[in-house]
Amino acid sequence: MIIRTMKASDWEDVSTIYSEGIATGLATFETEPPTYEHWDKAHTKECRLIAEKDGEIMGWAALSPVSSRCVYGGVGEVSVYIADKSRGMGVGRLLMQHLIEESEKAGFWTIQSGVFPENIASIKLHGKVGFRYIGKRERVGKIHGVWKDNLLFERRSNKVGMD
Repeated sequence: MIIRTMKASDWEDVSTIYSEGIATGLATFETEPPTYEHWDKAHTKECRLIAEKDGEIMGWAALSPVSSRCVYGGVGEVSVYIADKSRGMGVGRLLMQHLIEESEKAGFWTIQSGVFPENIASIKLHGKVGFRYIGKRERVGKIHGVWKDNLLFERRSNKVGMD
């Protein structure tokens, strides 16, 4: 398996994997994947990664800015999605490890995630790659008419901007 930079031409596969994550009801408040143009505007140009094996995309990870305010310029929100047939194979861990490295190269000092409490696999993944649990936002949003909590995780760089 290789980890490489995402290209615009990967969008069809990325969108399919995103749809699979949406279908679980455990991954996002989104109910359908956006267009590439919308997704592209919402995510940083750096830190867009693809996990690929034998020409098949197994998963993807990317960062989006948490705010347009300059003081938060080094803080990114993590998205990581794994294809249904590739789950449980270490793809998420490999993507997250590379995302951490790429985020530090790009000057991010904090990367964070919001995870539904029911998404046990994502909670475990974040713990394995050095994120810490920082709190819970109760009933922060609705999906299909149901209020959902969101657990907040963050990882601080020991290499970037913390001196």
